[in-house]
Amino acid sequence: MSAPVLTVTDLSIVFGGLRAVSGFSCALSRGELVALIGPNGAGKTTVFNMLSGVYTPTEGEITFWDRSGRLYKTGSMNPALLNRIGIARTFQNIRLFGNMSVEDNVLIALHAQRSERPLDALFRLKRFRNDEVMMRKRAEELLSIFKIETKKNELARNLPYGEQRKLEIVRALASNPVLLLLDEPAAGMNPQETEDLMRLIGFIRREFHLTILLIEHDMRLVMGICERIIVLDYGRTIAAGVPGEIQKDPAVIKAYLGEEAVK
Repeated sequence: MSAPVLTVTDLSIVFGGLRAVSGFSCALSRGELVALIGPNGAGKTTVFNMLSGVYTPTEGEITFWDRSGRLYKTGSMNPALLNRIGIARTFQNIRLFGNMSVEDNVLIALHAQRSERPLDALFRLKRFRNDEVMMRKRAEELLSIFKIETKKNELARNLPYGEQRKLEIVRALASNPVLLLLDEPAAGMNPQETEDLMRLIGFIRREFHLTILLIEHDMRLVMGICERIIVLDYGRTIAAGVPGEIQKDPAVIKAYLGEEAVK
């Protein structure tokens, strides 16, 4: 087992007396690609919201190690701070800046990683101008990975749906994450786009040395690229293991996959 990136222990959250997630635990090693699956309403996105600082857990602990091996207890950190230490995510419902260009959507994420002196920006000193050139070059490099660099000047809202999905992943990558949380990255994509996405996820994992946790309903994608799978139902973990084990697990078949999935 390689060095840990994320350890989650007995994570729970209550909304108005309703326990949406109960006792969720997992550990992700550096470089792993793990899926979180389950029926609609199982609590998957709620888990992501706790891991990314959108929600504060009612109970439990989240521990994260950054690229330098520094340890953080992240349960009460806000999304901006988590992004700076290396946790990035995409959303089930796309959250791009639709009235901004494709390139500017990426530049925003790159700017968030800067630690320049205020005077450099105020007076547009040489260091600031050089950084701007470098960031635009980096934005184009990232867009080229997803083959949308030629659309860098278009408004994000005008991209086809599948390319908007890709742009959201590009923007997450621009923040230089250690842990990437992908919330239904293949949603709305056709089979060919999903096939391309599978290859891209594998590529960016290797190229950016990422640990990836993803939520996805496309079982072909999940079974094709994930090393481990965690299954939620009604806010509780009902199974965890490698794809072959999960595919044959009676509790998972009953709650989510259905008999057709194992025929």
